[in-house]
Amino acid sequence: MQPSSLLSRRRILGAAVAVTAVGLVSPAPAVSYAPRSISLYNTNTGEWLRTVYWADGHYIREAVRDINWILRDHHTDEMRPIDAGVLDVLGLMRERLDISDPFLVVSGYRSPTTNMKMYLHREGVAKHSYHIKGMAVDLRSDRRSLAQVRDAAMSLQCGGVGYYPRAGFVHVDCGPIRHW
Repeated sequence: MQPSSLLSRRRILGAAVAVTAVGLVSPAPAVSYAPRSISLYNTNTGEWLRTVYWADGHYIREAVRDINWILRDHHTDEMRPIDAGVLDVLGLMRERLDISDPFLVVSGYRSPTTNMKMYLHREGVAKHSYHIKGMAVDLRSDRRSLAQVRDAAMSLQCGGVGYYPRAGFVHVDCGPIRHW
């Protein structure tokens, strides 16, 4: 076999491998720099907030601080940073539900002490709840049914979704994808 024909075969084979490899590579998802907003009303304290919490590629510190306050443990006034994943789930749910009215927050962050009291005296409270980690919110909406809120949360496939129609809220968290 002549060196030139061997070189040609290698080029053809190399080109074929390159074309195949390019077809297998999936592009990275584009990051949207569109502002993300949230609107919350804490049913326990009567406080509300409407704010843009993310813009120009970063979270807005003052807005996140205000969200942390609204979602604090209303029993003790303890505040913990709320996981950014929860904020994004709430923002995406707001878009999915096409609402501008605030989510009615039943529970956000819970101190370990508050959570243990609830665990011991109420049915359905997890001993190691994501609320303790600032990774969960229980909520409802005036403009959408509880089933619509649950369906919107489940369609996102972003974490846990609990449906509590008798208690009047939907639990959303940014833990593993699951539902109950």
